[in-house]
Amino acid sequence: MLIQKRTISVKPGYADQVVERFSKEGALDARKGLIDITVMVNKRAREVDEVALLIRWESEEAWKAWEKSPEHIQGHRDARGKQPPEYVISTVVSMYEVKKVRVGKAARAKDRTDV
Repeated sequence: MLIQKRTISVKPGYADQVVERFSKEGALDARKGLIDITVMVNKRAREVDEVALLIRWESEEAWKAWEKSPEHIQGHRDARGKQPPEYVISTVVSMYEVKKVRVGKAARAKDRTDV
């Protein structure tokens, strides 16, 4: 599994706009190999609002296929020359290869009772 994390820092009061933007369905949602997209707001950020996105892929190959897809490339072409909204301070992108996932005991017990 591969996880892409995007951390977007914005001026205070603008987190909801970023959450709304990344909560809408788009071309990415139909991609083979996409597991899910999680949109989160850091509740402890002080000077800025911070929105984090976790985009989980079944594999690095699935992510690479998205990166090379006509939809992804066209999205970047459409954004070329456009400035990000004035409230965006920075965006940091990180990639993680998942080595281990541990499921909590309570979740395992729930799965057994849902059968």
